[in-house]
Order: sequence, then C-alpha cells, then structure tokens
Amino acid sequence: MGALITRTEGLIFVILIMVAFALWLQRFKVFKSLGPVLTVVVLGIILSNTHVVPISHDFYSALSTYCVTPAISICLLSMNMRELKKLNREPVIALISAIFSVCFIAIILGFIFAPRITEGWKCAGMFVGTYTGGTPNLTAIATGLDCSRETLAAANAADYVVSTPLMVFLFAAPVILKASKRWNKLWPYQFTKDELDDGDDEPLMSDKRWSIRDIAWLLTIGFGVSFVCTVIAQSIFPDTFWKAGRLLILTTVSIGLAQLKPVQKLRGNLDLGLFISLTFLATIGFAVDLQQFIGSALMMTLYVLFMLIGCIVLHLIICRIFKIKYEYVILSMVGCIVDGPTSSLTAAGADWKSLINVGLIMGVIAGACGNYVGIFVSYVVKGICGL
Repeated sequence: MGALITRTEGLIFVILIMVAFALWLQRFKVFKSLGPVLTVVVLGIILSNTHVVPISHDFYSALSTYCVTPAISICLLSMNMRELKKLNREPVIALISAIFSVCFIAIILGFIFAPRITEGWKCAGMFVGTYTGGTPNLTAIATGLDCSRETLAAANAADYVVSTPLMVFLFAAPVILKASKRWNKLWPYQFTKDELDDGDDEPLMSDKRWSIRDIAWLLTIGFGVSFVCTVIAQSIFPDTFWKAGRLLILTTVSIGLAQLKPVQKLRGNLDLGLFISLTFLATIGFAVDLQQFIGSALMMTLYVLFMLIGCIVLHLIICRIFKIKYEYVILSMVGCIVDGPTSSLTAAGADWKSLINVGLIMGVIAGACGNYVGIFVSYVVKGICGL
C-alpha cells in the first residue's frame, strides 16, 4: 500500500505541523513529562505505519545530511564553562558516576551483544550517547559513525520501548521517594526544605524575547561550524573515520565559541537547536517499521534493557558510597538519559528551586561529554569484538 503523502513539499508540511503540535502539547502534564522529542518520534511512527507518509524518502536523507550537525553546534553554544563554578563536589561526582556507569556497562555488554546486532559496535556508542545527553546525541553519533538509517531507526525504537517507562518513573521519583520510609532509611542524604526553597521563582519554560538577529547569527554559526569542520575532517581523517572525527572537532569548536561574550549574548540557541533537531527526529519516527522492528530488533532491545538496568544499579552504588544527596542522583540520571532542560523541569516540578539551574548545567555538560564518550566506546567495542 502506497503512502498518502509522498511529495517533498507535503512531507515538509507534515514534519513542521508535527513539530508545532508536539511543542503545543507540552502545556499538558503528561506530554511535558514525555518531552517534545519522544512526542515527535511517536507521532512519526504512527504516521508512517498508518501509511500517511512513506517509511523512506530521499528528503529524509537530505535532512540528515544538512540539519543534524548544525543543530548539534547550535545547542552546544549554551555550554558556558563559567557555569561550572555553580557545581560543588556532590553534583560533579553524581555526573561523573552517571557517565562512567553508562560507558562501563555498555562496553561489558557490548562484548556480548555487539557481534549479534547489525552494526552492533555503532549501536554501543549510540546508546552511550543517548544516555549521556539524550536522543540528539544518539543521532549525532549515528551520523558520526555513518550508521544506516535502518539501524538508527531500530536503535531509536528500542531506546523508546525500554527507556520511556524509566523516564516516566524518574519524573515521578521526587514525589514517590519523598513519601517512602524505606527509601529515606536507605538513603538519608538529602536537602532540607529550606535549602531547596532558596532559588529563583521564574518559570523555566517562560516565553523568551528573541530578535531576528539572534536567529540569523545562530544559524550562521551553526552551519558555518558544520561546513568548516566537515572540510577539516575530510582533509585530515581517513574515509572510515572522518564523520566521527568531524563530530569531535565540531563539539570542541562549538564549546570554544560558546565561551566568547558576543556568542553568550545570543538568545534562544537551545530552542532553535531543538527545533532543527525535531524536524530530523520526525523522519526517524517515519523510518520505524513496527512489523520489521518486532521481528528483528529483540536483541537490540535486550541490549538496551540490560544496559539501563546495569548502569542505574552501578550509578546508585557509587553515589551511595560517596553519600551523594538523592536529589543530585535523580537530576544526574534525568540530565544524562533525557537532557538538561528536562532535568531542570524535574527540579522545578519537585519544587527544588535551588537546583533548577544545577539540573540544566548537569544536562548540558552530559550532552557535551556524550559525543566524546560515545565515539570512544564505539571503537573500544569494535576493537574488543574484532568487528
């Protein structure tokens, strides 16, 4: 059966209305918990599997080629290194523990699962990326490793099947854990109510004032950095590594530019970067063929399941040994598995006013680290398995 909409201009309209609708749905609590990324991907899966749009199309590849790396660069422009001063010992340990746990478990399980999964060594790095910064990192590492669209779609589907229930629990965790006597006995390290109230009352997702100059400069920087890094990577790296090398160079250059005062004055980079990312992530949802996924992606789903269980258990053990306050533990997990803004929303929803900015910073740092550790883990797994 052919798709209802196959013309490029029609697909552009569908993608944009999906993104707009997903962002509009964020006013409702259930969709705010899921976030716009998951909402867009699920909408894409529904539309392609009901034959409204095709599962594959040349336009999807064009979006991947021209939009992913600029979106990564634009998002990374929020990485102000001076903000690191706001992090004391405990959130730093929690963040390092979360990133280390994901990498360690991914490598151990990669030895078992990677040889049994198509492009398994790439999937190892992609899953490390998505659990140290969110879905945009999975896409970024897939682009850097030149992963096929079929594997990328299956990886996204496996990720959402397993991680969505965990995400819902993490958003509800502050209320659940606060009321649990067993948890409070097991984990007595937490903030007092007065310490949590000492923060900014301004809503995190309040309307922002942009100017067209901000948008123009952000797009110029994003596409400019992508172009320059592509040229450099193709010039100095072999064909088998240049896309991964480009991602590492782009991450470093973007973080460097983010320290410049004129760049720091630009507003809306996270919003604009998210918007561009959502347009591409919509096509990832389109590429998920549920019949094919159910029949062939069991091994990948098991990899994700055991990886999440393993890294969470290891993370909790490390944080308990170092007596980290449980609020930092929750925010580090949300910041890594989802992203910085969602970590901030978790803090805001729990009325942890003093931790709203800390949650954002932890997520942004995790997102920046995710590109490096994702590429690293991919090649470690490839080397161990001899792939």
